[in-house]
Amino acid sequence: MSVRHFLSVTDLSRDEIVEVLQLANAMKKEPARFRDALAGKTLGMIFQKRSTRTRVSFEVGMYQLGGHALFLSASDIQIGRGESISDTSAVLSRYVDGMMARLYGHDTIVELAEHASVPVINGLTDLLHPCQTLADAQTMVEHFSPRGEFQPDVLRGKKLCYVGDGANNMAHSLLLTGAMLGFDVTCVSPRGYWPDDAIVQKAQQIGAQTGATIGSTDAVEAVAGAHVLYTDVWVSMGMDDEKEKRLADLANYQVDANMMAAAADDAVFMHCLPAHRGEEVSAEVCDGPQSIIFDEAENRLHAQKALMATLMADG
Repeated sequence: MSVRHFLSVTDLSRDEIVEVLQLANAMKKEPARFRDALAGKTLGMIFQKRSTRTRVSFEVGMYQLGGHALFLSASDIQIGRGESISDTSAVLSRYVDGMMARLYGHDTIVELAEHASVPVINGLTDLLHPCQTLADAQTMVEHFSPRGEFQPDVLRGKKLCYVGDGANNMAHSLLLTGAMLGFDVTCVSPRGYWPDDAIVQKAQQIGAQTGATIGSTDAVEAVAGAHVLYTDVWVSMGMDDEKEKRLADLANYQVDANMMAAAADDAVFMHCLPAHRGEEVSAEVCDGPQSIIFDEAENRLHAQKALMATLMADG
Protein backbone atom coordinates (compact mmCIF):
# COMPACT_ATOMS: atom_id res chain seq x y z
CA MET A 1 0.00 0.00 0.00
CA SER A 2 1.43 3.38 -0.99
CA VAL A 3 1.95 6.05 1.66
CA ARG A 4 -0.76 8.74 1.71
CA HIS A 5 0.18 12.27 2.67
CA PHE A 6 -2.08 15.21 3.52
CA LEU A 7 -0.38 18.39 2.39
CA SER A 8 -3.54 19.91 0.88
CA VAL A 9 -7.25 19.08 0.99
CA THR A 10 -6.84 18.14 -2.68
CA ASP A 11 -4.74 15.14 -1.61
CA LEU A 12 -8.09 13.51 -0.78
CA SER A 13 -10.99 12.99 -3.15
CA ARG A 14 -14.34 14.58 -2.35
CA ASP A 15 -15.67 11.20 -1.20
CA GLU A 16 -12.64 10.71 1.05
CA ILE A 17 -13.11 14.14 2.61
CA VAL A 18 -16.74 13.29 3.34
CA GLU A 19 -15.66 9.98 4.90
CA VAL A 20 -13.18 11.82 7.14
CA LEU A 21 -15.89 14.27 8.19
CA GLN A 22 -18.32 11.45 8.96
CA LEU A 23 -15.66 9.68 11.00
CA ALA A 24 -14.85 12.91 12.84
CA ASN A 25 -18.51 13.29 13.73
CA ALA A 26 -18.63 9.71 15.03
CA MET A 27 -15.44 10.20 17.05
CA LYS A 28 -16.86 13.36 18.58
CA LYS A 29 -20.08 11.62 19.62
CA GLU A 30 -18.56 8.34 20.86
CA PRO A 31 -14.85 8.83 21.57
CA ALA A 32 -14.56 5.63 23.61
CA ARG A 33 -15.32 3.52 20.51
CA PHE A 34 -12.06 4.64 18.92
CA ARG A 35 -9.63 4.63 21.85
CA ASP A 36 -7.53 1.85 20.32
CA ALA A 37 -7.66 3.05 16.71
CA LEU A 38 -3.96 3.98 16.76
CA ALA A 39 -2.80 1.81 19.66
CA GLY A 40 0.98 1.62 19.73
CA LYS A 41 1.40 4.24 17.01
CA THR A 42 3.61 7.30 17.34
CA LEU A 43 3.30 10.70 15.64
CA GLY A 44 6.38 12.91 15.28
CA MET A 45 5.38 16.59 15.38
CA ILE A 46 7.86 19.10 13.91
CA PHE A 47 7.29 22.74 14.83
CA GLN A 48 9.02 25.76 13.29
CA LYS A 49 6.10 27.99 14.32
CA ARG A 50 4.56 28.38 17.78
CA SER A 51 1.16 26.82 18.29
CA THR A 52 -1.74 26.37 20.67
CA ARG A 53 -4.50 24.56 18.78
CA THR A 54 -2.28 22.53 16.45
CA ARG A 55 0.01 21.14 19.13
CA VAL A 56 -2.66 20.43 21.73
CA SER A 57 -5.22 18.94 19.33
CA PHE A 58 -2.74 16.56 17.70
CA GLU A 59 -1.14 15.54 20.98
CA VAL A 60 -4.45 14.97 22.75
CA GLY A 61 -5.87 13.32 19.64
CA MET A 62 -3.09 10.73 19.49
CA TYR A 63 -3.56 9.98 23.20
CA GLN A 64 -7.32 9.53 22.77
CA LEU A 65 -6.70 7.11 19.88
CA GLY A 66 -4.30 5.02 21.98
CA GLY A 67 -1.11 6.38 20.47
CA HIS A 68 1.64 8.79 21.44
CA ALA A 69 2.84 12.14 20.04
CA LEU A 70 6.35 13.56 20.21
CA PHE A 71 6.87 17.34 20.19
CA LEU A 72 9.93 18.15 18.09
CA SER A 73 10.84 21.82 18.10
CA ALA A 74 12.99 22.72 15.10
CA SER A 75 15.49 24.27 17.50
CA ASP A 76 15.76 21.03 19.49
CA ILE A 77 16.38 18.54 16.67
CA GLN A 78 19.23 18.43 14.19
CA ILE A 79 17.20 20.11 11.46
CA GLY A 80 17.84 23.28 13.45
CA ARG A 81 21.60 22.77 13.07
CA GLY A 82 21.63 22.21 9.34
CA GLU A 83 20.63 18.57 8.86
CA SER A 84 18.89 18.26 5.51
CA ILE A 85 15.13 17.90 5.27
CA SER A 86 15.59 14.66 3.34
CA ASP A 87 17.81 13.12 6.03
CA THR A 88 15.49 14.23 8.83
CA SER A 89 12.53 12.72 7.01
CA ALA A 90 14.30 9.43 6.31
CA VAL A 91 15.45 9.06 9.91
CA LEU A 92 12.12 9.94 11.49
CA SER A 93 10.39 7.49 9.16
CA ARG A 94 12.38 4.71 10.85
CA TYR A 95 11.09 5.75 14.29
CA VAL A 96 7.51 7.00 13.95
CA ASP A 97 4.30 5.94 12.18
CA GLY A 98 3.41 9.40 10.94
CA MET A 99 4.65 12.98 10.91
CA MET A 100 2.89 16.29 11.32
CA ALA A 101 4.77 19.50 10.57
CA ARG A 102 3.93 23.16 11.22
CA LEU A 103 6.35 25.10 9.04
CA TYR A 104 7.03 28.34 7.20
CA GLY A 105 7.77 27.41 3.58
CA HIS A 106 5.42 25.01 1.80
CA ASP A 107 8.35 23.63 -0.19
CA THR A 108 9.76 22.29 3.09
CA ILE A 109 6.78 20.05 3.79
CA VAL A 110 6.73 18.90 0.16
CA GLU A 111 10.37 17.82 0.53
CA LEU A 112 9.62 16.19 3.88
CA ALA A 113 6.87 14.11 2.25
CA GLU A 114 9.00 13.19 -0.77
CA HIS A 115 11.54 11.47 1.49
CA ALA A 116 9.14 9.97 4.03
CA SER A 117 8.00 6.37 4.13
CA VAL A 118 5.20 7.23 6.59
CA PRO A 119 2.26 9.64 6.17
CA VAL A 120 3.07 13.36 6.47
CA ILE A 121 0.35 15.81 7.57
CA ASN A 122 0.52 19.53 6.90
CA GLY A 123 -0.16 21.22 10.25
CA LEU A 124 0.32 24.61 8.56
CA THR A 125 2.60 26.28 6.04
CA ASP A 126 2.63 29.83 4.74
CA LEU A 127 0.70 28.60 1.67
CA LEU A 128 -1.92 26.21 3.11
CA HIS A 129 -3.66 25.24 6.35
CA PRO A 130 -5.71 22.16 5.34
CA CYS A 131 -6.29 20.69 8.82
CA GLN A 132 -8.03 23.90 9.83
CA THR A 133 -10.41 23.77 6.88
CA LEU A 134 -11.31 20.14 7.59
CA ALA A 135 -12.41 21.33 11.04
CA ASP A 136 -14.15 24.32 9.45
CA ALA A 137 -16.10 22.04 7.13
CA GLN A 138 -17.12 19.80 10.04
CA THR A 139 -18.29 22.86 11.98
CA MET A 140 -20.29 24.23 9.05
CA VAL A 141 -21.96 20.86 8.47
CA GLU A 142 -22.90 20.65 12.16
CA HIS A 143 -24.35 24.14 12.12
CA PHE A 144 -26.32 23.98 8.88
CA SER A 145 -27.57 20.37 9.03
CA PRO A 146 -31.08 19.69 10.35
CA ARG A 147 -31.06 19.34 14.12
CA GLY A 148 -29.54 16.06 15.25
CA GLU A 149 -28.21 15.17 11.80
CA PHE A 150 -24.83 15.44 10.08
CA GLN A 151 -25.24 15.92 6.34
CA PRO A 152 -22.10 17.03 4.43
CA ASP A 153 -24.19 17.73 1.32
CA VAL A 154 -25.79 20.63 3.21
CA LEU A 155 -22.72 22.70 2.27
CA ARG A 156 -23.51 22.61 -1.46
CA GLY A 157 -24.42 26.08 -2.62
CA LYS A 158 -23.57 27.82 0.65
CA LYS A 159 -21.70 31.10 0.30
CA LEU A 160 -18.59 31.79 2.39
CA CYS A 161 -16.95 35.22 2.25
CA TYR A 162 -13.39 35.43 3.45
CA VAL A 163 -12.74 39.05 4.46
CA GLY A 164 -9.30 40.64 4.79
CA ASP A 165 -5.91 39.31 3.74
CA GLY A 166 -6.79 36.90 0.96
CA ALA A 167 -3.16 36.09 0.22
CA ASN A 168 -2.77 33.88 3.28
CA ASN A 169 -2.93 30.16 3.96
CA MET A 170 -6.49 30.25 5.30
CA ALA A 171 -7.98 31.91 2.23
CA HIS A 172 -6.08 29.49 -0.01
CA SER A 173 -7.25 26.38 1.84
CA LEU A 174 -10.83 27.64 2.03
CA LEU A 175 -10.88 28.20 -1.74
CA LEU A 176 -9.75 24.61 -2.32
CA THR A 177 -12.04 23.12 0.34
CA GLY A 178 -15.03 24.97 -1.06
CA ALA A 179 -14.26 23.68 -4.52
CA MET A 180 -14.00 20.10 -3.22
CA LEU A 181 -17.22 20.21 -1.16
CA GLY A 182 -19.36 22.47 -3.33
CA PHE A 183 -19.65 25.68 -1.32
CA ASP A 184 -18.77 29.02 -2.88
CA VAL A 185 -15.83 31.00 -1.53
CA THR A 186 -15.23 34.64 -2.33
CA CYS A 187 -12.29 36.63 -1.00
CA VAL A 188 -13.16 40.21 -0.15
CA SER A 189 -9.73 41.81 -0.11
CA PRO A 190 -7.99 45.03 -1.17
CA ARG A 191 -5.67 44.98 -4.15
CA GLY A 192 -2.29 43.65 -3.11
CA TYR A 193 -3.90 41.13 -0.75
CA TRP A 194 -5.48 38.82 -3.28
CA PRO A 195 -5.05 35.02 -3.24
CA ASP A 196 -2.33 33.27 -5.17
CA ASP A 197 -3.36 32.97 -8.84
CA ALA A 198 -2.35 29.31 -8.98
CA ILE A 199 -4.61 28.47 -6.02
CA VAL A 200 -7.58 30.30 -7.56
CA GLN A 201 -7.02 28.53 -10.88
CA LYS A 202 -6.81 25.14 -9.17
CA ALA A 203 -10.05 25.79 -7.29
CA GLN A 204 -11.76 26.74 -10.53
CA GLN A 205 -10.39 23.65 -12.29
CA ILE A 206 -11.82 21.45 -9.53
CA GLY A 207 -15.20 23.03 -10.08
CA ALA A 208 -15.53 26.11 -7.91
CA GLN A 209 -18.42 28.27 -9.04
CA THR A 210 -16.89 31.42 -7.61
CA GLY A 211 -13.43 31.84 -6.16
CA ALA A 212 -13.54 35.44 -7.34
CA THR A 213 -11.78 38.23 -5.51
CA ILE A 214 -13.68 41.44 -4.89
CA GLY A 215 -11.28 44.34 -4.52
CA SER A 216 -13.92 46.67 -3.13
CA THR A 217 -13.54 49.20 -0.36
CA ASP A 218 -17.21 48.58 0.41
CA ALA A 219 -16.76 45.21 2.07
CA VAL A 220 -20.22 45.40 3.62
CA GLU A 221 -21.84 45.39 0.20
CA ALA A 222 -19.56 42.62 -0.99
CA VAL A 223 -20.66 40.12 1.69
CA ALA A 224 -24.40 40.53 1.11
CA GLY A 225 -26.24 37.23 1.54
CA ALA A 226 -23.22 35.23 2.74
CA HIS A 227 -23.89 32.26 5.02
CA VAL A 228 -20.41 32.39 6.58
CA LEU A 229 -18.13 35.36 7.22
CA TYR A 230 -14.57 34.25 7.85
CA THR A 231 -11.46 36.21 8.69
CA ASP A 232 -7.94 35.77 10.02
CA VAL A 233 -5.32 37.98 11.64
CA TRP A 234 -3.91 40.74 9.47
CA VAL A 235 -0.36 40.40 10.82
CA SER A 236 0.84 36.80 10.95
CA MET A 237 4.01 35.44 12.54
CA GLY A 238 7.06 36.83 10.78
CA MET A 239 5.25 39.95 9.49
CA ASP A 240 5.85 42.33 12.40
CA ASP A 241 7.86 44.73 10.25
CA GLU A 242 4.78 45.17 8.00
CA LYS A 243 2.31 45.73 10.82
CA GLU A 244 1.58 49.44 10.39
CA LYS A 245 1.11 49.16 6.62
CA ARG A 246 -1.12 46.11 6.92
CA LEU A 247 -3.34 47.68 9.56
CA ALA A 248 -3.80 50.75 7.36
CA ASP A 249 -4.39 48.79 4.14
CA LEU A 250 -6.99 46.50 5.72
CA ALA A 251 -8.75 49.04 7.95
CA ASN A 252 -11.96 48.91 5.88
CA TYR A 253 -12.18 45.11 6.12
CA GLN A 254 -12.95 44.56 9.79
CA VAL A 255 -15.83 42.11 10.32
CA ASP A 256 -18.19 44.14 12.50
CA ALA A 257 -21.90 44.26 13.32
CA ASN A 258 -22.75 46.18 10.13
CA MET A 259 -21.05 43.53 8.03
CA MET A 260 -22.79 40.67 9.83
CA ALA A 261 -26.13 42.45 9.33
CA ALA A 262 -25.52 42.45 5.55
CA ALA A 263 -25.02 38.67 5.51
CA ALA A 264 -27.77 36.05 5.42
CA ASP A 265 -30.19 35.85 8.34
CA ASP A 266 -28.64 32.56 9.48
CA ALA A 267 -25.05 33.68 8.90
CA VAL A 268 -22.26 32.64 11.25
CA PHE A 269 -18.87 34.11 12.00
CA MET A 270 -15.75 31.93 11.83
CA HIS A 271 -12.09 32.56 12.64
CA CYS A 272 -9.21 30.08 12.84
CA LEU A 273 -7.79 31.88 15.93
CA PRO A 274 -5.94 33.50 17.54
CA ALA A 275 -8.15 36.57 17.05
CA HIS A 276 -7.14 40.20 17.48
CA ARG A 277 -10.34 41.87 18.59
CA GLY A 278 -10.51 45.43 17.32
CA GLU A 279 -8.42 44.63 14.25
CA GLU A 280 -9.79 42.01 11.81
CA VAL A 281 -12.97 41.51 13.88
CA SER A 282 -14.86 43.55 16.45
CA ALA A 283 -15.27 42.12 19.93
CA GLU A 284 -19.04 42.45 19.46
CA VAL A 285 -18.96 39.94 16.58
CA CYS A 286 -16.17 37.68 17.84
CA ASP A 287 -17.95 37.12 21.15
CA GLY A 288 -21.49 37.50 19.84
CA PRO A 289 -24.31 35.01 19.22
CA GLN A 290 -23.39 34.38 15.56
CA SER A 291 -19.83 33.41 16.42
CA ILE A 292 -18.99 29.70 16.31
CA ILE A 293 -15.24 30.11 16.75
CA PHE A 294 -14.93 27.79 19.74
CA ASP A 295 -16.93 24.99 18.10
CA GLU A 296 -14.54 25.42 15.21
CA ALA A 297 -11.51 25.25 17.51
CA GLU A 298 -12.82 22.12 19.25
CA ASN A 299 -13.34 20.39 15.93
CA ARG A 300 -9.62 20.62 15.17
CA LEU A 301 -9.34 17.71 17.63
CA HIS A 302 -12.05 15.55 16.08
CA ALA A 303 -11.24 16.23 12.42
CA GLN A 304 -7.55 15.54 12.97
CA LYS A 305 -8.25 12.33 14.88
CA ALA A 306 -10.28 11.14 11.92
CA LEU A 307 -7.55 12.18 9.51
CA MET A 308 -4.81 10.42 11.49
CA ALA A 309 -6.88 7.26 11.81
CA THR A 310 -7.53 7.32 8.07
CA LEU A 311 -3.86 7.78 7.13
CA MET A 312 -2.07 5.88 9.90
CA ALA A 313 -4.25 2.90 10.85
CA ASP A 314 -3.16 -0.53 9.60
CA GLY A 315 -4.89 -1.90 6.57
